[in-house]
Amino acid sequence: MATQPTFLDVRAEQEYAKGHFPNSINAPILNDDERHQVGTTYKQQGADAAVALGHKLVSGTLREQRIATWQSICTEHDNVHIMCWRGGQRSSLAQQWLAHQGMERPRIEGGFKALRQQSLEILGRPDKTFWLLSGRTGSAKTVIIKQLPNSIDLEGHANHRGSAFGRRLTPQPSPVTFECALTADYLQHSQQNLVVEDESRTIGSVGLPERWHQSMQHADIALLEVDIEQRISHIEEEYVDQALHEAEQHGFTQEDVHQRYQSALLRIGKRLGGVRLQTLQKHLTQAFTGQASHTAWIDYLLREYYDPMYDYQLSKKQQRIRVRGGTEDVTAFLQQLP
Repeated sequence: MATQPTFLDVRAEQEYAKGHFPNSINAPILNDDERHQVGTTYKQQGADAAVALGHKLVSGTLREQRIATWQSICTEHDNVHIMCWRGGQRSSLAQQWLAHQGMERPRIEGGFKALRQQSLEILGRPDKTFWLLSGRTGSAKTVIIKQLPNSIDLEGHANHRGSAFGRRLTPQPSPVTFECALTADYLQHSQQNLVVEDESRTIGSVGLPERWHQSMQHADIALLEVDIEQRISHIEEEYVDQALHEAEQHGFTQEDVHQRYQSALLRIGKRLGGVRLQTLQKHLTQAFTGQASHTAWIDYLLREYYDPMYDYQLSKKQQRIRVRGGTEDVTAFLQQLP
C-alpha cells in the first residue's frame, strides 16, 4: 500500500468539521472567530481591507504560536502537505511562514475543494469488482472484514455498527468526511476484488456513494453461516462488554447504554409490534439492572426480529451466493481473491 501524506489543514475549525481527509491535522491560520471577522470585512470593505485585518489578527506572539504548532506537526509527521479550502492565500501564507523557519513543505494546489472533487469522481466510477460478505446478525462479519487485506470496513469508517442498535457513544463523521475516508481507503487497494459487508444504503446518518451501492446490489455474495449460540456470544461481547468499556472510557454510565438500547427498541417498535416490544423492554431492563443475563434479550431479538427479516432479504439474493460456510472457509475463500 502507498503511504498517504499528512495534510496540515489550516482551514478554520468549522470548515474542517464539515469535511476532511484521513491523516489530516487541523491547525488553523484563522480560527472560526477570526475567519468570521475577516469575512465580514470582505463583504463590507473589500478584499484589501480583509487581508489587512487577517494580518493584524494573526501577528506578533499569536503568529509565532501558530507557526510553532505547524513546525511541531511537520517534525512529528512525514510527507506533510499544506492545505486550505482552495489552495489560496491561507495555505500560501502558511507555506511562506514555515519556509522562513527553514521548513519547505509542498502545498495542495486547489486545496480541499480540488481533492474533494477528485474524491467524488473516484467514488462515482469504481473500477473494482465488489464482493459482499453476508450473514445473519451477530455472525462477526466485521471481524472478518478487518482481517482481510482486500476489504474496506464501511462500518468502521461510519463509526456505526450498521444495525438499529449500532449507534456508538461517539459521533459519526460528517457525510463528506465519510466519503473522503472511503476514497483514501479505496486508493490504498491494488487488488481487483474488493470485499465489503452487506450493508443498507445508509449506515446510521451517512450514506454509501450511489455507484457503490448500485454495484453492491449486483455483487457476488460470500455467505457466512454461524450457529445462534456463537452469534449470541459475539453480540454480548460487542454490544454489552465492549460497549460498556467504551462508555466508561468516554465518561458514560451503564444506564446511558441501557437507555440508548431502549431508544433503539422504540425506533423499531412498529415493526416489532406491541407484545414483542414490551417483552424486549422487560428483558433489556432486567439484564442492565442485574436481574437476568443479557442472553435473554439478545436471543429473543435475533429470533423474533433480525432472523426473519434477514431470511426475507436473503431469499431475494439466492442466485448471487457463490460460496457459503463457516468462518474459516469463507475467510479462506475471500483471502484468495485476486
